[in-house]
Amino acid sequence: MPEGIDDIDWAALAHAYGPADDVPGLLRAAGSPDAQVRDEAMEDLVSSLCHQGTIYSATAAAVPFLARLALEGTGDRLGLLWLLHGAATGTGTAHRSVRRAVATALPGLLGLAADEDPSVRRTMIWIVAACEHASLPLLPLLRARLDAEEDAEVRADLVTALGLLDVSPHAREARNRRLLAAPEPPVRRAAATDLLRTAPLPLPADLVEPALDAEQAAPADETHHPWPGSYRPLTDRLMDDPDAALRAVARGLPLAWELTETWRDRERDVLPWLAEAATDPEGLCRVARAGAALEGGVPAPWLQRHLTSEDPAVRVAATHAAVRLRVPGALGLVLRLMDELPDEAATVRLTPLTAPGTVVPAAVETFGTAAEPVARRVAARPCAPWADVLRHFPALAAGRVGALVRLLPASAGVLAALGRDAGDVAVRALRARAGAGDLTSAVALARVTGDAAPALDVVRALPDAVARREAAVRVADALGPAAAALLPIVEERLSAPDRESRADAAAAIWRVTGRTHDTAPVIGDQLARCGDLYGPHLGALRALASMGLLPEAARPAVERVAFSPRRAVSGFPCDATPHPDLQARALARRLLAVTG
Repeated sequence: MPEGIDDIDWAALAHAYGPADDVPGLLRAAGSPDAQVRDEAMEDLVSSLCHQGTIYSATAAAVPFLARLALEGTGDRLGLLWLLHGAATGTGTAHRSVRRAVATALPGLLGLAADEDPSVRRTMIWIVAACEHASLPLLPLLRARLDAEEDAEVRADLVTALGLLDVSPHAREARNRRLLAAPEPPVRRAAATDLLRTAPLPLPADLVEPALDAEQAAPADETHHPWPGSYRPLTDRLMDDPDAALRAVARGLPLAWELTETWRDRERDVLPWLAEAATDPEGLCRVARAGAALEGGVPAPWLQRHLTSEDPAVRVAATHAAVRLRVPGALGLVLRLMDELPDEAATVRLTPLTAPGTVVPAAVETFGTAAEPVARRVAARPCAPWADVLRHFPALAAGRVGALVRLLPASAGVLAALGRDAGDVAVRALRARAGAGDLTSAVALARVTGDAAPALDVVRALPDAVARREAAVRVADALGPAAAALLPIVEERLSAPDRESRADAAAAIWRVTGRTHDTAPVIGDQLARCGDLYGPHLGALRALASMGLLPEAARPAVERVAFSPRRAVSGFPCDATPHPDLQARALARRLLAVTG
């Protein structure tokens, strides 16, 4: 171990687990002649100095010693270089000092660029590229290595590193154009990828096609690529151009789902590939989501094998896909599923993040009144996951109030929708549950009887202040002026730390009071200051559309939601429902139509 290790005040530095006073011992152990001692020390060094990509002040101090171990030590040279690369690409408040430390150590490591182990040579290239501008003096070395290198993967990495570092765009393009004809597919792929990285949109076909040829000849998983932020993986760059991405899909790249999640109105283009790739409930959920955006109504014979699967989850998902695709006979498939697999149809979660029993609500949502046979089957055997569909069929619900009461609170929405027609049995049950602190039943009681007092009492009785404010917003949003007594609690929510909570409170205040001068700007702020929109932002769009007001600060965001060719709202997770971006676009266009 070089001199100076004990001159550093390691205890004053930090790593992932606190003071770094153990680092000198770990560095010494990493140079031990005992392999087990070395391995254990390396494991601890990686975990401490580059913990899940985060680097620390101790990382910078350790870099010179790690570099010396990589050069002179008896241990895992490749592992030490990986750690240096992780340090150079890590994140954290110390990232600048760590990057400088690696760049300073780099000249002493350059002999390893010609190491006999191709993995060592590759990792050295990654470190050079990670140091970015500090590595510009090393461009001649990289060019010389490209001329001398025989390993295809190492050559490909040299092409990528040169492309990222080369300050001469003409030399870079000429080199890459020449390498499009290289005999090694990885080299051709690297050259095409680097050319596409800076090519104008739409991407030129004379670059896309060679890139796809090379990708098919030598597929590469770039999920965890080693390159700095200026690098664009091939599939990421293709996704910047939907037509290029669609060509990639047609050539067999598994990008169909990413394409329709990135770009609007591409469902019809990718549906055949989504259907081909659907082998499990998750894949069938993707088909269902794409189908929900289309007119549908055509046969889907490819679904048959899934509809007769021995796996109940696959059968349920296939039926859901048939519903969203509106295939002929879809409602009959739902009825058959309810007969043959009643428990599974009501309880299966198509993915870990989805609600159970979604196929029946999807049938009612998709087919409306034509789904009455399905609703009749629900009315005959009500269950919690399906109870809510009966709100669309009040005559059926009114005849089953006794059964619905037994499903509270899941059936509260149906009873609320019935209003006075819910009858005394429902009122007594709702009042009893409200008295026991069930807010959902208390809100339904207010809808049925007009008596909001139990709902207000449930809110006031909540012991936790944050929960009380959240509940007050919920009740005010649902009951409007009847919840006026909760306004002081709702207004407290306007000082919440997050914009979403403030916007929800503002919308609730508007529903109670009709005030817009101090509520619309708060709601608009949620949209104006968010780059990426998610499901909760639909509430802000919905509230502004109901108000018929659009604060000027929010107009650019609303125009983007309305007219962007890209998705404006995230669709995660895919639960076989229509993409939330569809509703967001419709709301944004409605708002712009009203406000001009």
